[in-house]
Formats: sequence, C-alpha cells, structure tokens
Amino acid sequence: MLNSIQPLHCLIISASALLVLGVIMISSASMDMAAETLGNSYHYIARQLVFAAMGCALALGAVNVPLAWWERSGWLLLGIGLLVLVLVLTPIGRTVNGSTRWIPFGLFNIQVSEIAKLCLIAYLAGYIVRRRDELVNTWSGFIRPMAVLTLASILLVIEPDFGATVVLMTAALGMIFLSGVRLRLFLPLIAFCVVMGVALIVTQPYRLKRVISYLDPWKDQFDTGYQLTQSLIAFGRGEWAGVGLGNSVQKLFYLPEAHTDFIFAIVAEEFGLLGSLLVLGLFVTLVVSGMMIARRAEKAGMTFAGCFAYGLTLIIGLQATINIGVNTGLLPTKGLTLPLMSYGGSSLLVMCICIGVLIRVEMERLDLQENGESDVKPALAGGASYDD
Repeated sequence: MLNSIQPLHCLIISASALLVLGVIMISSASMDMAAETLGNSYHYIARQLVFAAMGCALALGAVNVPLAWWERSGWLLLGIGLLVLVLVLTPIGRTVNGSTRWIPFGLFNIQVSEIAKLCLIAYLAGYIVRRRDELVNTWSGFIRPMAVLTLASILLVIEPDFGATVVLMTAALGMIFLSGVRLRLFLPLIAFCVVMGVALIVTQPYRLKRVISYLDPWKDQFDTGYQLTQSLIAFGRGEWAGVGLGNSVQKLFYLPEAHTDFIFAIVAEEFGLLGSLLVLGLFVTLVVSGMMIARRAEKAGMTFAGCFAYGLTLIIGLQATINIGVNTGLLPTKGLTLPLMSYGGSSLLVMCICIGVLIRVEMERLDLQENGESDVKPALAGGASYDD
C-alpha cells in the first residue's frame, strides 16, 4: 500500500499549502501591530511575500544541485556552519531581546542557527557514509562527529539559542541511530545529552523560570506565564470552527509574537480545532513523505541521499513539534518558528532549501530506477553494513 503512495507529490502539495497558509495567517496576525508600531499595515506581509518568492527560487535551485555536490562539500559546509556561529558572537552580530542570533545583511537579518543546522546536517550525513564502520563499532569514530556537534552546540548556547541546540542535537542523534550505531555507544550519549540539557536549564534562571511557569502558567499569568496563558486563551476562543479569518482578538497586542512563534495559536483562534487539525495533518504529511523519500533512497543504495534526507526531515519535524508543543502548553516556552508558516526570512529560506533537496533526492532515485542502474546495497537502519 505504502509503495503505491507518491511521496514526492505529497511533499510538494503539503509544503506549498503550508507556505500559502503561512502568508495568509501572517497577514491576519501582523497587520494591526504593524500599523500601530510601524505605521504600515503591510510591512510584515510584504516582506514575507518577498521571502516566499526567494524561498521558492532557492528551492528550485536546490532541486537542480546534484546530491554529489553536497556530499563532496561536507568540509566546506562544516566550515561555513561554524564560521557563521562564530561571526554572530563578534561585534557584527545583532542583539534582540537579549539574544545575539542575527547578522545584518542589507535590508534583512540572517539568523545564523538556520544556516548552521543545514550545513552541519549535510556534513554529518557525509561523515556517516564515509566512516560508518568506525561510527558503528568504535568510540573514536563515534566521538569525532559528536565533538563537532558539541562545539556547534556550545556556540549556539552562548548566543543563546537553546531551541536550535535541541533541534540540531536531536536530529543528529536520530541520524546516528538510523545509521545502526551500537546501543553501548548510543545510550551513554543520550544520557549525556539529557544531563547537559537539564544542567543548562537549572543553571540559567530565565530558563528555569520558563519551566516553572510551564508547569503552572496561571500561577503567574501576568509575568512568566503571560505568553502561554494568552496562547491558551486563543485556543479556547477558537472552539470547533474558530472566530473567522481576521477576527482574532489575541493578536491585538495580547499575545506576543503572534506572527512568529505563536502563529499556530492564531490559527487555532481563527479556524478552531478543525483548522488546527488541518495544519497538523499537513505537517504529518510533509514529514511522512520526507521519511518515505529517505527510506526509498536508502533502499536504492543512495546512502548519502537517504541519510541527508532523514536529517532534513527530522529538522523540519522536530521544529514543528516543538513550536506546536509550546503553543499548546505541552512544552516550555521556546523561541522557535513554525516551519514554512511563521514570519522570518532565514527560517523560511532554509526550509525551502530543505524541501528542494528532498525533491532532488526523490528525482535522482527515480532517475536511477528508470535507467535500471539500481545496485541495491543493504539499508543503513537496523545495524546493516555496506562497503565504503
């Protein structure tokens, strides 16, 4: 049954629908705020339309870039990823709300964590393919990529950008797990990451306050629990079918970051449970399609393509899960955008590149299949092995 499903079509349709819905919801969520604060109701929506056009162009460009380029450029991409994480900590970095995450670039600001995630996932996919035997069987092969990821995580935490750190490390762990690494190596790493995550929360008062307010946001609803309580009010007002497009009250300076981090709450208020389920369904379709594309590439012997596709799909799925979890009160408040829907150029452009690469993976697999050149190698998952 699954083999009859065309994941490429599902991927393109779901990604396109999320992009269009994002533009619509940003126009609804931002116009009143933009008019009041900037004197131009169309400020954010105009910029998002430009970002969307640029994102589509970059996706088309990524579709036309051979996967071999990504594979042989692993060291270059690693260098770029670490370089931007270092540059943002220099005087050229821009600080907003206490976080230094952006580098000014003309009319736009580049959020370096988005670039770093893409570059590091590409590097890790290449490493897994080249050094799989060492990665699976030896501590040295396992520690080397983790040292690189730890360095990147330290730079992200310094910004600070704890959300990006969680997404990057979780996606990397997922890729390593799918490579078939032995549990005696993998379980200690999981334990180490959990301990470090808890330590980062406990040692930073503002993160600890977020966790405490998450457990009972109504206890301090006008201070630490303000964002979450306002988000929950938006969900409550939406009921089954919502109050209608443009009729949200929470976007009128009640819910902070309504057009970015909390856009899903505005979806729930204006379109209710049914609209929320539609967005969830689109994300599930996108992620499942990406995983199917990765698995099919892996089974066709395209080991790098499969591993890279797994990593990109995990990045999209994890970021969407965390954002929706924050909006619904299932996770502590964290500054992560909803992929393809939230306002923001860096996130949207990188997500479009990810979609373009996933399309390229499936196109190369289909081309390989049509030409009858599929020399199938054992799959990565489940501890299988292959010759480098």
